[in-house]
Amino acid sequence: MYKIVKKKTINSQVELMVVEAPFTARKCEPGQFIILRVNEDGERIPLTIADYDREAGTVTIIYQVVGYSTKLLSKKQEGDYINDFVGPLGQATELKKHKRVLGIGGGVGAAPLYPQIKKLKSMGVSVDVIIGGRSEEYIILEDQFKEICDNIYFATNDGTRGTKGFVTDVLNDLLEKGNKYDEVIAIGPLIMMKAVVSVTKPLNIPTGVSLNPIMIDGTGMCGGCRVTVGGETKFACVDGPDFDGFLVDFDECMRRQSYYKEEENHVCKLDGIKNKK
Repeated sequence: MYKIVKKKTINSQVELMVVEAPFTARKCEPGQFIILRVNEDGERIPLTIADYDREAGTVTIIYQVVGYSTKLLSKKQEGDYINDFVGPLGQATELKKHKRVLGIGGGVGAAPLYPQIKKLKSMGVSVDVIIGGRSEEYIILEDQFKEICDNIYFATNDGTRGTKGFVTDVLNDLLEKGNKYDEVIAIGPLIMMKAVVSVTKPLNIPTGVSLNPIMIDGTGMCGGCRVTVGGETKFACVDGPDFDGFLVDFDECMRRQSYYKEEENHVCKLDGIKNKK
């Protein structure tokens, strides 16, 4: 079993845990993920690795409390244990030593973005970041990004922090002002990543995205996480989760992601717990 050595509430929906997982911490790289089960009978939950400490043997995960299983996870406290914690899974992100890179994180997408930006900074790359959220409350990891970024920009739907609007509004503004980037890394809701690509593709700015389709086993066997990239079928759990944003069929991804909305919102007859969106 895997001990929770730190737990922190980031906002009303998002929490952070640092978990003792020495084998995962020893091998993981930015872009990879883990699958955990809260208890022996629990659902398998895929979560991106937000940070890791090889010396301490710990892995940091950040998750949104949205359904039954994440609510069970949220009940765990420091000193408690998680039944299963498997990883690293997926492919590590191929990070290149560019001169300048722009990271764009939407909501909890800032969590998987952070280790990639941190690694780029250690490689000597100049990095800027745009962080978006519905409101200021949902801006996460601001202090951590400030430590490694040359410039950090914010966008909120209600204007409580930074630009009122979307991350693409900030992106367009930066590009119109003459900022040059060798690559953009965008992680967040599918609709956000699609919108970012619609800006960068006409300008031929290479853009990496991270896909989070429905996933069960994490080994490519169930087929639930299949996506179309460059006209070919890929499996996000073994071929990704990061892909060339220019090649991703985002419309198909969004259709597949909504397949089980009705089931996800049902009232569980066994314990009466309602899963919310």
